[in-house]
Amino acid sequence: MTYEAWIGRETRATDRLDEGLANRWLATFDLPRPHPPIMPQGIHFSLCTPDAPTAALGEDGHPARDESPDSFLPPFPLPRRMWASSRIAFHAPIAIGAVIERTSRVASVSEKDGGSGRLAFVDVVHTTLANRTPAVIETQTLVYREAAAPDAPLSPPPPGEAGFDPAGWDAHRVLTPDPRLLFRYSALTFNTHRIHYDAPYAQDIERYRGLVVHGPLTASLLLQLAAETLGENRLRSFSFRGLSPAIAGEPLHLVMRTGEAGYDLAAFAADGRQVTAASAAI
Repeated sequence: MTYEAWIGRETRATDRLDEGLANRWLATFDLPRPHPPIMPQGIHFSLCTPDAPTAALGEDGHPARDESPDSFLPPFPLPRRMWASSRIAFHAPIAIGAVIERTSRVASVSEKDGGSGRLAFVDVVHTTLANRTPAVIETQTLVYREAAAPDAPLSPPPPGEAGFDPAGWDAHRVLTPDPRLLFRYSALTFNTHRIHYDAPYAQDIERYRGLVVHGPLTASLLLQLAAETLGENRLRSFSFRGLSPAIAGEPLHLVMRTGEAGYDLAAFAADGRQVTAASAAI
């Protein structure tokens, strides 16, 4: 089966960045209320979230996919889904109270054979308006993979003896994302992917070593590091790419430095394994 028919499919959603959502988002990250009431960059991840009924969820927790015209994403026969990367353009900040409209469009679909088996990629362009003004345009790349073998080694490997060296980075922050933070972020984004809260499923079915830190959660933390360094809502572009899973309960090193075309950002595990690569410009 080919999946070109999914290219161009669109879905629309509306939302409001109300006081309750703003307060829950700020509490999740231990951030103070902003004055004036303009939310930090990254808040768009928790707006216009998926609202599929529970009965319509697949085994992994994501909305099930099929061949019907109502299925927004292609029904690849590949059960493991990952948020591979995003390219984000920030056009305007989003204020508390803003009315949100989002159009999501499937921009491309492709398949290939990789070293770990068959892979399928979908690019989705999310255009977010706040009070009818373009605020954020994000191109998100999803990757689908084959099921893990029951005896596959757990990923990532256990931490090595090496340590992360922050030398060469201008800013450095370390924190340990624990299951409470993952739970809150899943709730904020209405993300029911079981790898973020169901440890037996994550280990036994998808063969992760523990609960997996959300890609956009790590991205949100990097955006906050940029805000601490440059000021709130300064970035005009931000791109991030997942390289290796971050595991809950393990230290995560967030770093930033001036690069040739803006700023380089990254997240590393305690033993130096790189989790995320990112770049930004103002």
